[in-house]
Amino acid sequence: MQSTNKINQEMTNNLSFQNAHAERISKLSPKEPSIVNRSIGISLFKDMTLGRRFEDKCAEMYYRGKMFGFVHLYNGQEAVSTGVIGAMKKQYDWFCSTYRDHVHALSAGVPAREVMSELFGKETGCSKGRGGSMHIFSKEHHLLGGYAFIGEGIPVALGAAFTSRYKKEVLGEKDISPVTAAFFGDGTCNNGQFYECLNMAQLWKLPILFVVENNKWAIGMAHDRATSEPEIWRKADAFGMKGEEVDGMDVLAVRGAAQRAIERARAGDGPTLIECLTYRFRGHSLADPDELRSAEEKEFWAKRDPIKLLEKNLSEKNIVSENEFREIEKEIDKEVNDAVEFALKAPDPNPEDLTKYIWAEDK
Repeated sequence: MQSTNKINQEMTNNLSFQNAHAERISKLSPKEPSIVNRSIGISLFKDMTLGRRFEDKCAEMYYRGKMFGFVHLYNGQEAVSTGVIGAMKKQYDWFCSTYRDHVHALSAGVPAREVMSELFGKETGCSKGRGGSMHIFSKEHHLLGGYAFIGEGIPVALGAAFTSRYKKEVLGEKDISPVTAAFFGDGTCNNGQFYECLNMAQLWKLPILFVVENNKWAIGMAHDRATSEPEIWRKADAFGMKGEEVDGMDVLAVRGAAQRAIERARAGDGPTLIECLTYRFRGHSLADPDELRSAEEKEFWAKRDPIKLLEKNLSEKNIVSENEFREIEKEIDKEVNDAVEFALKAPDPNPEDLTKYIWAEDK
């Protein structure tokens, strides 16, 4: 009984936190959203739908006992990955993820077959089956990896941004100005790496976007209970850095914020801290019973589904038709099912290659 009462009290408390989060979204200052044409609109919808359907299939495979280990899904946060990475130049910009990295990889262009194979620990995975769910990496697609420990990827992203400036100003590579995006959650923003990297990025005016995916929960800890300043974007002020708060359930708002930050970074005006107010529709991981979040909270955020919001926007503007949306979904389902079939049939890594890819090899 005591345990039940404690959970009920937690739910009551968390409802107030939900209201605070919702109020922040309602009071967001009007910002210029990204303007999209038909081609971009369809591309955004495809990318978010691929992320959602891919993660749903991962859950199915996990509960059927086909996939093992820790698996953290991205459902509900698709507007952040699609909005930011879709605004960047994949051929030379860089991306750094977290343990919730499958969809970042897909947005960066890593084929669904390779991501799914990695989740099954197969040799055909983008990390050759050595990384699994939390360590997706692809040099070819400029994905600097997923990281199991929070904050672990931010210094890596900072290094990539420093490299970009070094190549431009020291080595004379003036033709391009690569930008790096570092993704991380609200819980990370209480860790030292976050502050140290913000300081260094602003000090050296590095071309980097610090993208906070504030889904208001750090595993089972409500965000507002864990920090003295819940509005993370304001922490940029301490370093003289540009900070922006954005509706993370609106892909066009996220894309607009990313475009402004990218423009500043390429122009040499330094980093931006973007706080995306979003929500994960599933528990922290597939092993999480998800008992601490109230039904009212989940219902509130389900109504703000980023994919449905984009579909509504594009439909009302007669950019994409209802039939076209449904055909896209069918195509995505085929792609995801193909990825599963490919991964299941793919070979396991050869035990004799256990130490392969650990050390540099002679050419």
